Amino acid sequence: MAAPASSAPLKLVCGDDEFSVKQRARQLYEQWCAEAGGMDHEVVEAGAGNSEEALRRLSKLHEALQTLPFFGGAKVVWFKDCTFLGEDRTASSAAVTAALGSLAETLKTFRWDGVRLLISGGKPDKRRSFFKTIEKTGSVELFAALSADDRDWSAHAESEAMRLVQTGGKSIGAEAVAELVTRVGPNLRALASEVEKLLLYVGDRSEITLDDVQILTTKQKLAQAFALGEALGERNLGKLMRVLDQELWEIRAGIDRKKSEIGLLYGLLTKIRALLMLKDLRIRGILKPARDYNSFKSQLDRIPPAALPEDRRFNPLASHPFVLFQAMRQTDNYELPELIRAMSVLLQANVQLVSSSLDEAMVLQKALIDIVGLGPRKGG
Repeated sequence: MAAPASSAPLKLVCGDDEFSVKQRARQLYEQWCAEAGGMDHEVVEAGAGNSEEALRRLSKLHEALQTLPFFGGAKVVWFKDCTFLGEDRTASSAAVTAALGSLAETLKTFRWDGVRLLISGGKPDKRRSFFKTIEKTGSVELFAALSADDRDWSAHAESEAMRLVQTGGKSIGAEAVAELVTRVGPNLRALASEVEKLLLYVGDRSEITLDDVQILTTKQKLAQAFALGEALGERNLGKLMRVLDQELWEIRAGIDRKKSEIGLLYGLLTKIRALLMLKDLRIRGILKPARDYNSFKSQLDRIPPAALPEDRRFNPLASHPFVLFQAMRQTDNYELPELIRAMSVLLQANVQLVSSSLDEAMVLQKALIDIVGLGPRKGG
């Protein structure tokens, strides 16, 4: 979320969330230009591939700060998309370090009468005098990229999705926005792109529905990674085998080098563990089946912390609430003893993958058939 505009004439907008940094910097620049009036504002492109380019960009910045508006009045300077504020090779060169130190000294004594300087860029090195000078003399807005490891990434993404939809003059329900965020994952740039597609798709309609999201929104990498687990939760053997074949093909074709057969197994273990925990919470009366997402989410908020493991690996609340909402429905497909047995089957498969010469695909296929059976089964 963007911080409110500061009256300080010196502002650094930075971080590894490139989308939010650019969006916020553009917003501030346009706001400052409107407040200052006039036509003498200046944008200095600050991207640099090496130290020589960085020094040229800094030289242009010094010139921009020293050049007064032709007709007098106020001036806004934007040092845009700076690439040498962090710890990379260019930023770490002695010449660039010295030049940034010199700029920091200039900014300490600079007369800001009628001048505003906006600097935008990537994740900064907070140990450097340049960052500390801006932090002390002006103000800093830092935007960290969302990560699936962050407990609250989904809440941040949902808030941003709601804002984008409302800016587009539409509304969106809780289930629809949750499905959107689950499909896109912790990527604000992709989220903005998908919202833009939805706004165009609904046309004159005032609301974006869950069906719209499911029809139009592309499943990003994080959502695709859940596909095997979702098929397991649905207890749909045909779908499960199709998704497994696709995953194994991608591994063997080298399409995604981060994937592996053992990684697929760990994903399945995570899914069964979540179903097991949710089934237990349901049996104990801590969670009850809910017809809609909002009522289920409110139940999650009321669960006492002592009722759940502290370790995030075993705590179902570490997952996105909408993922849990869907998984809660899937607990109907398994009895508690079946889920306990499924953990044993997958652990045995783990041993076989690690310590035997059996074909990995055969091990995974056999384990999943053993868990799911030959057809879907409903249980209480």
